[in-house]
Amino acid sequence: MTQRGQGMAADIAEQPGGFARLLDGEHAGAIAAVAAEVARRKPRNVVFVARGTSDHAALYGAYLTEIRLGLPVASASPSAITLFGARPTFTDTLVVGVSQSGGSPDLTGVLQVARETGGLTLAVTNNPDSPLARAAEFSIDVAAGHERAVAATKTYTAELLALLLLIEGIRSGDGSLPDDERAALDKLPQLAEDALADRTADDLAQRYRFASRLVTTGRGYAYPTAREAALKLMETSYLPALAFSGADLLHGPLAMTDPDVPVLAVVGDGPGGQSMRDVVTRLGERRADVVTIGATDVPGAAGRLPVPELTDERYSALLDILPLQKLALALALARGEDPDAPRGLKKVTTTL
Repeated sequence: MTQRGQGMAADIAEQPGGFARLLDGEHAGAIAAVAAEVARRKPRNVVFVARGTSDHAALYGAYLTEIRLGLPVASASPSAITLFGARPTFTDTLVVGVSQSGGSPDLTGVLQVARETGGLTLAVTNNPDSPLARAAEFSIDVAAGHERAVAATKTYTAELLALLLLIEGIRSGDGSLPDDERAALDKLPQLAEDALADRTADDLAQRYRFASRLVTTGRGYAYPTAREAALKLMETSYLPALAFSGADLLHGPLAMTDPDVPVLAVVGDGPGGQSMRDVVTRLGERRADVVTIGATDVPGAAGRLPVPELTDERYSALLDILPLQKLALALALARGEDPDAPRGLKKVTTTL
């Protein structure tokens, strides 16, 4: 490894340890306590507020909330409050701010208004002393540690796991997890190690070194992965990457796919993954260069970034992003870029 990319590579490699840390008694217990209090307060709606990578983690949280808790979910528009002075009423609503740094004034502004208007507010952040955490009634520390590269990797997966533990804890009513679920999650650190050990992403980077644009796609729990992968490719390689849900891709954007436009399709074994198989077939009919991310080969795809097989599609997002992070790193290096310090970007982005 050259000097370029060493920070991002180190961040990526630390993710199995990050999973283990969040699953240990101290951190898991703290999340369980927050989940139990949320369950006691019985919110009727959930609103997420986030930007960038954290917005993709929030989208995963939204799928979990709707599917596992049966509650309606919305995404807040921070500018409505911070630029236009709106003060919506958040009574009976859990408002969750997700941010690695917790330093964006617009996200903090939403939580402040939500708390003032009767909302139950929660910050999910890697900085428990941040303005966002101080503005919220409750906060969860994702405990990812210092992130060296500008492009977020280990903080993203830590946010995913924290949201999973939170929402499943709310579902149980007392913050605890069933024994079988806890046993499945305890395997995550080793499964992440296995996913990161694969070198397919390095070979794929050479294949896509001169690509001019790229498409990512997935459905359900995999859609946040597709969006996060596109962002990582744009941040590190300056490669225009468009993310679509598998359903939206068929409603028009399919027309732009051809052999010169690589498509990265996240295809698991659950309901979302099964629906993506039809999408891959349609892409194959257009002779698109499709590479799937998943545990098994999919007819119509030209290749696969492998990940370990999981028994539940909810957990797939925690592993599927790992080879895509490695691809973003390897592709940036192959194109002569420095993924640790993308041009024009800072670690903390402050928006109003």
